[in-house]
Amino acid sequence: MVTLQHYLMVGVVLFCLGLYTVMTRRNAVGLLIGVELLLNSANINFLAFSHFNGNHIEGHILALFNIVLAASEAAVALAIVVMIFKNFRTIDTEAATELRK
Repeated sequence: MVTLQHYLMVGVVLFCLGLYTVMTRRNAVGLLIGVELLLNSANINFLAFSHFNGNHIEGHILALFNIVLAASEAAVALAIVVMIFKNFRTIDTEAATELRK
């Protein structure tokens, strides 16, 4: 039988993988993948808590809101990555420090 702790462990593993990816990647696409893993771990927790508390609709609404937020974040971030690549011919995040000047 699958319990709440099983879902939470999957969420923790996804969160740790996402955090590790965000902290170790210098590539902008790798950073985006790490952020998506972090958001997916939150979705798993929203749905697990709503399932085991009995009110299914609230968890689904929160997860849907989180998915919409992730999609808009990905669209804006990919547009920024394309502009960085257009200007610097690399997607390394260290090149973006020159944008401050």
